[in-house]
Amino acid sequence: MGKTLADLGVVHFPLAGQAYDLIVPVPLHPDRLRWRGFNQALILARAIGCAQQIKVDPFLLERTRPTVPQTQLNASERRANVRGAFAVVALERLEEKRVLLVDDVYTSGATVEECAKILSRGGAEVVDVFTLARAVNS
Repeated sequence: MGKTLADLGVVHFPLAGQAYDLIVPVPLHPDRLRWRGFNQALILARAIGCAQQIKVDPFLLERTRPTVPQTQLNASERRANVRGAFAVVALERLEEKRVLLVDDVYTSGATVEECAKILSRGGAEVVDVFTLARAVNS
């Protein structure tokens, strides 16, 4: 299912033609990755990277500590949950780069906001965000 959704993301990718230097998927903590077996943001990032001919760097940003799943948290709890949970691994690979940050679902924005903040502080010139889906409250 991930490949199919990634292919749909590529077909409807609204940022085609932007001059990104690299794509960075939102990382999972190694424990969550082992449990899940895949990183859905990485699958999407690779599909976009291939279609747009943009390098994907899945190791530039890391999740430095495990966080609880965001699904049952409110907006302020989500922000607190991810605060300080990410770090740039290699500043020299990020300096003055135009970065596309990719995640699967945008709910409150807490995760991508924290990642974008860390990437910007690490030296990225531009950080744009692409998500496959936007969750809305009913």
